Amino acid sequence: MLENVKQSFNGLFNAVETFINDEENLKKVDEIGALFAKKFEAGNKILIAGNGGSLCDAIHFAEEFTGRYRKNRKPLPVIALADNAHITCTANDYGVEYIFSRMVEAYGKDEDSFIGISTSGNSENIIKAFESAKNQGLYTVALLGKDGGKLKGIADTEWIIPAETSDRIQEIHMAILHILIEVVERHMFPENY
Repeated sequence: MLENVKQSFNGLFNAVETFINDEENLKKVDEIGALFAKKFEAGNKILIAGNGGSLCDAIHFAEEFTGRYRKNRKPLPVIALADNAHITCTANDYGVEYIFSRMVEAYGKDEDSFIGISTSGNSENIIKAFESAKNQGLYTVALLGKDGGKLKGIADTEWIIPAETSDRIQEIHMAILHILIEVVERHMFPENY
C-alpha cells in the first residue's frame, strides 16, 4: 500500500515538474497576476466558476481575496459563481448549461475578468459562461485539463494541464490560483512580503 501512496505523490510531483519546466506557464502566471492587480486598482472584479471540485477551488480562490491569504490587507472583489439558490433556479428554469452564464451577465461588466475552470474542457455551462463573458467585454482566463477539450483557445489566456486524472489537474489548478493571489499581493501590498 505504501508503494501506491508513493506513486500518487510521484504523479503529483511529475505533473508539477512538467508544468514548471514550461517557462511559458510561469510567465503567464506572472503576467496575469500583474494584470489582475491593475484591474483591482482600477475598480474591477473577478468572477470565477467551475463544477464540482473545480467550484470548490473557485470558492477557495474567492475567499482568499475577500478574506485573507497570508497577511491582513484590504479585501479584493472576487466572486465565485456558487449561489445555490441561483444555480438550482436557473438549472430548473433554463437548464444547467446556463447556471454560470446568467451570473456573468448579472455581475460582469466591461474590464472585469472571468476565470473558468474545467478539467475536461468540455463543460457546457463553462463554455456558455465564456461566451457571455466575451460578449460583455470581460478578460477571460481558462484553467483546463487533458487536451483542453472544446474550451481550448476560447479564453484570452489559458493553462492546459495534460494530466489524465481530474485530481492531478485540480492540484495544479489550485497551485496556479494560489500563486496568482501571491503575485497580486506582491504588486498591491509589497509591504506584506
